[in-house]
Amino acid sequence: MATVTIKHVTKAFGDNVVLKEFNETFQDGEFVTLLGPSGCGKTTMLRIIAGFEKPTTGELYIDDRLVSGGKTFIPPEKRNVGMVFQSYAVWPHMNVFDNVAYPLTIQKENKATIKKSVERVLEIVHLSQYAERFPNQLSGGQQQRVALARALVAEPSLLLLDEPLSNLDAKLRESMRFEIKEIQTKLGITVVYVTHDQTEAMAMSDRIFLINRGVVQQVASPEEIYNHPANQFVADFLGKVVFVRGEARDGRILLDDTDQAIPYSGDKQGRVELAIRPERITLRLDAGDLKGTLESQYYLGDVNDCRVRVGQRTVRVIAPPETYAQMKPGDSVYLTFREQIVFDEDGSLDEKLKIMT
Repeated sequence: MATVTIKHVTKAFGDNVVLKEFNETFQDGEFVTLLGPSGCGKTTMLRIIAGFEKPTTGELYIDDRLVSGGKTFIPPEKRNVGMVFQSYAVWPHMNVFDNVAYPLTIQKENKATIKKSVERVLEIVHLSQYAERFPNQLSGGQQQRVALARALVAEPSLLLLDEPLSNLDAKLRESMRFEIKEIQTKLGITVVYVTHDQTEAMAMSDRIFLINRGVVQQVASPEEIYNHPANQFVADFLGKVVFVRGEARDGRILLDDTDQAIPYSGDKQGRVELAIRPERITLRLDAGDLKGTLESQYYLGDVNDCRVRVGQRTVRVIAPPETYAQMKPGDSVYLTFREQIVFDEDGSLDEKLKIMT
């Protein structure tokens, strides 16, 4: 297994700086996700780890071995790294066994070693019964498992995955993310995973690195980063959120565009910005902190997705599904914010929420 140490890594393409002062250590056996919008630098960081890109400045170590930095550059094939790409990249003219065996074949391992290693890894990814099939006889999820098996067969110390599930349909993505996590846990391998999908990051990671414009915004566990975002960008990127500005004083926050206030027990005073998760708002017909009007509701089976007008603004509320039959648009309703994330309001919300595409 492997530890990855990144020291002051910056990457620029001409005048375009895509990574700025990346400093971190990925621990042995850890599942790390580099998360962020398109163009934020996450794939560039993965390619630097793999050896497909050289850092402009800084150093990269795998365990105690310097692999990139200064005059040192170890090529990808000598880093003992496995990589799975967004495209399956399986050979269409080879069956599953030969696809998976390919890395060992080019290393000129003997046939007995290849057979043993391939059979072992096919069992791990649940493809033993498909060894003789060709890619065109497999589903998308099965082809991606072939690519994963091929990356694992040479027993790399580090596994890099670059948006490996983005070409799969929703149900396959969900099942595959649990399979990948199960395999990682079983093998104890260090994984660096790149995605723009926050659900994947939340479901699989030990730690999430949320990146925007080449700068790491926050590093934390899924629970910590969701419940205690470092700034408005993090709050907005991870999960659903409603932003409301107001004035904090005397144990209350008076909300802008309304004549109503909510209780507040924090220590901030003056202009503040609330980040409110829609699923953490209680909606009732009889009582609550804020009074509003139900504008619309959408029954989604497991939830009732509502829009409530409070003063001059609309607030999204994710309510229990049974509330759908209990109210109709136009009804007066009451809201209580069960949890609040409160930031100092400095007038730069639009800039903080800007996402590069």
